[in-house]
Amino acid sequence: MKSIQFANGDQMPILGLGTWKSAPGKVYKAVKEALQLGYRHIDCAPIYGNEAEIGQALSDSFAEGVTTREQLWITSKLWNNSHAPENVQPAIEKSLADLQIDSLDLYLIHWPVAFRSEVLFHNSAKDLIGLNELPIATTWSAMENLVDKGLCNHIGVSNFSVPKLKELLGTANIKPEMNQIELHPYLQQPAMLEFCNSNSIHLTAYAPLGSSDRPAPLKSEDEPILLEDPTIIKMAANHAISPAQLLISWAIHRNSVVIPKSVNPDRLKQNLGSAAISLSQEDMEQIAELNRNRRYVSGDFWVVEGGPYSLANLWDE
Repeated sequence: MKSIQFANGDQMPILGLGTWKSAPGKVYKAVKEALQLGYRHIDCAPIYGNEAEIGQALSDSFAEGVTTREQLWITSKLWNNSHAPENVQPAIEKSLADLQIDSLDLYLIHWPVAFRSEVLFHNSAKDLIGLNELPIATTWSAMENLVDKGLCNHIGVSNFSVPKLKELLGTANIKPEMNQIELHPYLQQPAMLEFCNSNSIHLTAYAPLGSSDRPAPLKSEDEPILLEDPTIIKMAANHAISPAQLLISWAIHRNSVVIPKSVNPDRLKQNLGSAAISLSQEDMEQIAELNRNRRYVSGDFWVVEGGPYSLANLWDE
């Protein structure tokens, strides 16, 4: 399995198991199966509502000798209601307790969006806190303390724009080492890729298959289905692979970490096999032409009347 390397020499497997939308009662078996197959990278977040079940799968897999904690890369994320400095450490400690581990390999600020601490998900503008009131730099300083205390080895962000990364780089003592963002052939984000490559920030691609199984409220009418794109289907057939495998391989060929989600044993195996697929320069050039700047996870759920967030100030586009 190909890995990406951090400045201190730590190796992160380039292909991991995503757990967003993995339902309770299914994610335990999925993680157990993934580890048996050879996955050594699990991507988690408390808002997914399944970290405790993942933790049990990890603990049981360790006890059964399938793998060891030292062989795994585990990522989790700081939810929006824990951006206040006094809430950052309790948040990671809750994730660590649920996951039944002593430290994370990587901890990310999940969104550049802040909530009141008593709110899990906002209902109105009063539940939201603007970044002028609670700046990312303030939250980041508390994230840096987690590294100093050994609660995580690396810190980064998720859903950050290039301007937000630039601003954070200007104030951080520990530079962000990862930005986890939506990346796939319909949303290729070449400017982000170039900026992160130039600033030693790795990228993780979420929704790499187009996230067609995301909740209905997050979908729009008549949205394009990435897995049914004619170019993707034809190219996959030419390589005798599935469209999903082609999309995962494309992400890996761009040297971005990729975290497809599945709870199906056959698909877990197929996804893992994507790491061994070779695409030509011609393949990559054809896929480059598919870019539509099309977000499936638009972020419009953070936009409420009277609130501090808009799509313009979320993505800085």
